[in-house]
Amino acid sequence: MSVAPADLLEPTRRIAEDAGKAVMRVYKAGFTVDRKEDDSPVTAADAAAHDVIVRALSALTPDLPIVSEEEELKSWDRRRQWERYWLLDPLDGTREFIRRNGQFSVNIALIEESRPVLGVVHAPTDGRSWFGGPQTGAFRQTADGSRTPLHTVPADQPPYRVVLGRSRPGPRIRALLESLPEHRVLQCGASIKICLIAEGEADLFPRLGPISEWDLAAAQAILEAAGGQVLNLKDLSPLRYNQRDTLTLRDVLAVADPSGDWWQHLDAHAAAK
Repeated sequence: MSVAPADLLEPTRRIAEDAGKAVMRVYKAGFTVDRKEDDSPVTAADAAAHDVIVRALSALTPDLPIVSEEEELKSWDRRRQWERYWLLDPLDGTREFIRRNGQFSVNIALIEESRPVLGVVHAPTDGRSWFGGPQTGAFRQTADGSRTPLHTVPADQPPYRVVLGRSRPGPRIRALLESLPEHRVLQCGASIKICLIAEGEADLFPRLGPISEWDLAAAQAILEAAGGQVLNLKDLSPLRYNQRDTLTLRDVLAVADPSGDWWQHLDAHAAAK
């Protein structure tokens, strides 16, 4: 019998914290930056967090496959047979880690039947964790152990709060922003952006262009448990995982208020390119 997501949540949160400690040891000691085959940066912290998580999850649920950014992706023929598996980004925001701005996270998600049913996002620099899923609700825990239930805030009227990454917005994002009602922009790194929506501090996160499934899954589980959604911008359908040979998605939208209509009228040109 498989273990219910609700029973896995606390152990998974502790695993993410342990991985965060491994990340911070590298952060404080100093590190070099290498490059993967796709030219994306990688450090010893990525590998250290991966090792901690994989060892712990393999002991916790030895029957479940694990997909991690830091491992070679299994073939689609093999993955398409999986109904339940772990999806990891051991260090989400490696570029922010390298810049030493503290805006990075450890992401762990449990996927069942193509949907994230459990997610943990842990910010190692200040000890905050966001975690939850459909069976448990969503929560934020601070370094002192204080725990707060999370609920999105309906976007009743402008100015709306749009959270973006820390890089300069490209032309498609600028066009999309121009199509919105009055708004203000917040900037944040890694999956913490979506967690801000879950805790009621932001209304919308648009990602135009490619993004990997492991960048979204944990935060999606948390946001949906808090009342929001992560959607495919093309048709506004909820994201589904492990549906193709690649784990790269394009053009997604995280929203606090799925019933709101203001964000559904985004500039068609920006959304379609």
